[in-house]
Amino acid sequence: MELAPSLDNRIRRWIQNPNAILRPYINPGMTILDVGCGPGYFSIEMATMVGPSGKVISADLQEGMLRQVVAKIKGTDLESRIRCVQCGKDSINVTEPVDFALAFYVVHEVPDKLSFFRQVKNILKPSGKFLLVEPKLFHVSRKEFEQTTGIAAQAGFSISPARKLMLSWSALLENTVRPAE
Repeated sequence: MELAPSLDNRIRRWIQNPNAILRPYINPGMTILDVGCGPGYFSIEMATMVGPSGKVISADLQEGMLRQVVAKIKGTDLESRIRCVQCGKDSINVTEPVDFALAFYVVHEVPDKLSFFRQVKNILKPSGKFLLVEPKLFHVSRKEFEQTTGIAAQAGFSISPARKLMLSWSALLENTVRPAE
């Protein structure tokens, strides 16, 4: 919670511009999941991108972060587009099908990554996409990121490179429907 101000500032907008990062994946009318949304840095931009017919589900473990999102959108047209959900320790707590999911600098903090990826896969629509972004500096090594994407593949995602982002590892995970066995 004490780091919240550093998660939404002008320098970050220059390095990690939400519109530039997410524009290839989001269209009007989509339902989006922002896992580990923090104070809404990406959620608010995504709510603008999905337009009046779309929806963003902002999910975070910390109630204080969700309160910040609510405070930022209060009295705006985004209030009807963003729904905040508090995650449980072991559950995202979202069951509504989504077209796209984002986990930005989150997964390295998740204790049971396989369970996490399975939960996201279960709520993604059949052709849904999931953008996974992790921090390089002092947090996640290349080997650790490769292990994480390996776990995502184990959960049933197909993995492809995403656009390169400064100071970050990124991968685009696609919900592939497995043939009946």
